[in-house]
Amino acid sequence: DVPDQKYLCSSCHNILKKALQTLCGHRYCSACLSWIVRNNKNAICQKCKEEDPSTLSEGSLLAEERAFGDAAINKEISELKVRCVTPGCSWSGIMKNFEEHQSLCEYALIPCHTGCGLMVMRKKLADHLENGCVNNVTTCQKCKQSLSSSEYQEHSCEGNLCKEQKCVETETPSKEKNHSAPLINKDGCRFSEVGCSFTGSKEKTKEHEKTAVGAHMLLLLQHIKQLKASLCTAAKAASGFIPESELSVNEHKLHVFENIVAVLNKEVETSNLEITAFRRQSELDQNIIRGLELKIAELHRCLTQKDAGLSSLHKSLLFSEQASYDGVFLWKITDVGRKLQDSVTGRTISLYSPAFYTAKYGYKVCLRVYLNGDGTGKGTHMSLFFVVMKGDYDALLPWPFRHKVTFMLLDQNNREHIIDAFRPDLTSASFQRPVNDMNVASGCPMFLPLSKLQSPKYAYVKEDTLFLKCIIE
Repeated sequence: DVPDQKYLCSSCHNILKKALQTLCGHRYCSACLSWIVRNNKNAICQKCKEEDPSTLSEGSLLAEERAFGDAAINKEISELKVRCVTPGCSWSGIMKNFEEHQSLCEYALIPCHTGCGLMVMRKKLADHLENGCVNNVTTCQKCKQSLSSSEYQEHSCEGNLCKEQKCVETETPSKEKNHSAPLINKDGCRFSEVGCSFTGSKEKTKEHEKTAVGAHMLLLLQHIKQLKASLCTAAKAASGFIPESELSVNEHKLHVFENIVAVLNKEVETSNLEITAFRRQSELDQNIIRGLELKIAELHRCLTQKDAGLSSLHKSLLFSEQASYDGVFLWKITDVGRKLQDSVTGRTISLYSPAFYTAKYGYKVCLRVYLNGDGTGKGTHMSLFFVVMKGDYDALLPWPFRHKVTFMLLDQNNREHIIDAFRPDLTSASFQRPVNDMNVASGCPMFLPLSKLQSPKYAYVKEDTLFLKCIIE
């Protein structure tokens, strides 16, 4: 089925393999992320760039240690419906069974293990070894001619019968001494007696015998066919055509080959048991990995929550350090030039001060300033307002708020402070008990002309900083 976008890697755009999720929320194959980080210094998530370059942040930086396994998406992918696209194959199933099918697909092209260089369909490998493989040849021990498996099966050396009989009669006693054990060539494969020409070191021979099980079974089958034909011929020994000694030799050879087949079957059974054990261990390892991935994801969530908690505590600590509880508050505003320009352009129209209190358990209030003015003072004056906020002790306080409020813009040369004051309008909603986080601001829209604020004659702004003071009586 056509997969959803969430199942695709942000780098290779193929189905995710061992999906990892980054801090920015996008997913990558484990191998793709490793390659990107290894080959790019300070790599940025490509998906973040494509979606909105203006939102790039530290979370868009890619690093393997900052990504965690996405167990949920991996499970969903393992259940996706798939089919084999190898020509001729009709297999279909789910993704988690596809890898096993690939190793067994009869229509898949695989290299011939004899090293002949040809790619052969898996189900036609036996036919290739028997009839077409240039490396799968057998040398006739009588005439020394090299023959393919099918040619060797039909081959016979005429005119050498006497020599053959002599060889058989001479070799029989020594062979009969060891007729109960398989014939093993110390310098080559144990199946050299049935036509395998492989030679090599002890380790390579052992590896060859494990990987060439199919070819060895085919060679054994061919030799057993030859033995059957020989035994049929040996039946005529009673008529005097063939010596009885040849019959005993053939019986001995058949017994030897039966032993070899038994050994080979045992090795196949052992290999199957090893494969089954490996698969079980692999499943156990996968379960352990999934469990660890879930634990890592849970730890990541806990860490994110703790980071949020620390951030909240940090804000609370800053607020506690800046808060005033005696009705007197001094507000330091820095970067006045930039903030004034932001107010003119509309980027940041107004600024709120930190909250402060009229008393330890009193009213919670703050200031709001429009550096480029608001209402009747917009564009000509700096406007300053007073805001009553929802506090923890509002239920115990008298309402409406009725305390006199005094504003001051401090001259940093201590010559001429700007002072304005007002008493609350008790009928105004601005001074009733707050229903929302804060009431509508009220104060002085024409607190100070901008020409005076920016004039070099005064020191209201010095080193790009100004100070506003509020006194609540």
